[in-house]
Amino acid sequence: MYEPSQLRTFLAVAQTLSFTQAARRLGLRQSTVSQHVRRLEDATGRQLFTRDTHSVELTEDGEAMLGFARRILAVHEQASAFFTGTRVRGRLRFGASEDFVLTRLPEILEGFRYDYPEVDLELTVELSGTLHEQLAAGKLDLVLAKRRPEDQRGDLVWHDDLVWIGAERLRLDPDRPVPLIVFPPPGITRALALEALERQGRPWRIVCTSGSLNGLIAAARAGLGVMAHSRGLVPPGLFRVPDRAGLPELGQVDFVLIHGRHPTPARNAARALAAAILTGAERLHRRVSAPLGRP
Repeated sequence: MYEPSQLRTFLAVAQTLSFTQAARRLGLRQSTVSQHVRRLEDATGRQLFTRDTHSVELTEDGEAMLGFARRILAVHEQASAFFTGTRVRGRLRFGASEDFVLTRLPEILEGFRYDYPEVDLELTVELSGTLHEQLAAGKLDLVLAKRRPEDQRGDLVWHDDLVWIGAERLRLDPDRPVPLIVFPPPGITRALALEALERQGRPWRIVCTSGSLNGLIAAARAGLGVMAHSRGLVPPGLFRVPDRAGLPELGQVDFVLIHGRHPTPARNAARALAAAILTGAERLHRRVSAPLGRP
């Protein structure tokens, strides 16, 4: 038996890679966080983290426990709601970034609708930066989006590298500005790409701007230029630009779930949907295989 409190603590440490930050997030003493992790490791008979005075990293067994912990907690939430008679209902305003257009997110939402038929789910698909603004303005209850590098809020869904991608036959001329395909402001990926090129002193020009991921993919497949994108979500028909092109490193990006700052009637529904997304996080890495423009 795995204690839900220990699993929640484990997830907090896995998401922050810090016992101190996990303790602050959960409102616990750091010694309590360490105790929860130690007891969970005793229960599994496996080491879940490698840690020293400078860093905390998940082991291979810890990575496996991530999926189990999310699923166990999601079922625990559902069972508690069922037997306490708490019915999840109401209008839930959920925002998802354009990055998830080609993933299996619709399947997760379909399952949520089946499990919670009394929730009126209202979906908004936008740029991550725009979703953050709408959440801050109280126009959304829950957001699944990229996190700005300086922002530590949110429950980590997964951590990924940003890479340059383009058409397979695309060749960049080192003597000409880098042709960029980007989201409009306040796109987070756009900002990171421009900052990386500026740091390198590499000239650039924008050849395509679109608020639609499908629009960017079409431009990239046509060979108009390159775009910055999550390595785990590279669309079919596009490829990572080789290192010999000399483009700067883009760093990493976090995809997170963020709840609204103020309690709303949709709080329980938002928690239930967040649990469903965290439980199915691995499915978000599996893209829809049909290329753009084909059924």
